[in-house]
Formats: sequence, C-alpha cells, structure tokens
Amino acid sequence: QVQLVESGGGLVQAGGSLRLSCAASGRTLSSYNMGWFRQAPGKERELVAAIAWSGGSTRYADSVKGRFTISRDNAKNTVYLQMNSLKPEDTAVYYCAEQSRGRNYADTASYDYWGQGTQVTVSS
Repeated sequence: QVQLVESGGGLVQAGGSLRLSCAASGRTLSSYNMGWFRQAPGKERELVAAIAWSGGSTRYADSVKGRFTISRDNAKNTVYLQMNSLKPEDTAVYYCAEQSRGRNYADTASYDYWGQGTQVTVSS
C-alpha cells in the first residue's frame, strides 16, 4: 500500500522559511512525478510545485516562483519543498502527491496518491 507522509509544517513569521518533506512507503518514488499542492480555507486546491520523476524538470505556480524550490532525493524516497520569504498568503494545508509519468502536472485529477497534509501558517 502506497503511503505519503508530509512533515515540516508549522507556524512562522512572514519572511521566514520552512522545509517540507514528503516521505513515501510502499512505492519507489523514482519512477513517478511528484507535486506539492496547497489548499487554504474556502479556496480550491492548487498546484504549488511539481518535479519530474528524473528531477530533470520542475514547474512552479507564479505566486511562489523565486521563493520555493522543489527537489527530490530518490535514494531516500523523499521529496522536499523549500519555502523561503514566506508570506501570510502562503498559509494553507500543504499536500504532496504522486503522478504517473507523461501526465500534465497541473491536472490535479491525474495524481493517484496523496498525503494527509501538513499545516503551514505564516503570521504577519
């Protein structure tokens, strides 16, 4: 059974940094694209960042470009999201998700497995 577990969320002041981790069990992540999504209260879930199975390409939402970095360590079966210069509008529950190769990163429905989410709260 595939399980994705996020960690690293918390409360941080605006301008601060957090590093989220997504550890997988029951699956070797190296064969899959991975995405980080977030959902704020009353808003739809949105793609924050995605990384190809090889790590060779990445994609970011315009709102986080230059501030967030997605990476993966396939040897550790873990994906990361480094978040710098955090803003109050980054406050949300952050989820990692797995996607088969060849799919559109932005297609939320094409992600097959999801973690339970980790809360990120940025105070002003």
